Amino acid sequence: MTEPEGPPASPAPEVEVRRSERRRRTVSAYRDGHRIVVLVPASLTSDEEAEWVRTMVERIERAERRRQLSDDDLMARATRLSDSYLGGLAAPESVRWVENQHTRWGSCTPGDRSIRLSARLQGMPGWVIDYVLVHELAHLIEPGHDAGFWAWVDRYPQADKAKGYLEGWSAAARLDPPPGSDVD
Repeated sequence: MTEPEGPPASPAPEVEVRRSERRRRTVSAYRDGHRIVVLVPASLTSDEEAEWVRTMVERIERAERRRQLSDDDLMARATRLSDSYLGGLAAPESVRWVENQHTRWGSCTPGDRSIRLSARLQGMPGWVIDYVLVHELAHLIEPGHDAGFWAWVDRYPQADKAKGYLEGWSAAARLDPPPGSDVD
C-alpha cells in the first residue's frame, strides 16, 4: 500500500454563481466567508459557465495561498503600520484573525489592547488589510469615531481607496455597511 504524497486536499469551497443580464463580457469572483461568488454574463452556455467557475475558483484560491498571513504576521504588520503612520503610539497586545465577524471588518478592545480582523479580509489586497489594521490601531489612541480618530486613520495614504474598496465589496456581496462607521 502506498502513502499519498503531500498534504490532504482541502475540501472544495462552496460556490455561488450569479448570472446577470447586464453583464456582457466580464466574469469576476470574490470570497464571501466560506463561499466563492462568481459573477457571469447570463449569455454563457453551461459549459462556458463551468469553465469560468473552475478558472475563477482556482484564481481566488491561488491568490489566497499567496496572501495567507498568520496571527504573528498580523502583529508584525500592525507594529510596522503603527510606527509608520501613528508614531508608534498604538501598541496592541494581540492581533488575530477571527471567523465570527460577519458584519464588521475588524474590532478593537482598547482595555486589553486586542485587535481582531474578520477572516473575510483574507485574500483581499494587502493595502486593504493594512487600512483595517490602521483603523483598529487608531482605536488604541482614540476609542470613538470622532474627528481626532479619523485624523489618525487618514494618515494612512490609501485610506480613501481602501474605504471605497470595502464599500464596493459590501455592495457586491449585498451586505449593508455597519452602522456608524466605515470599518467596524
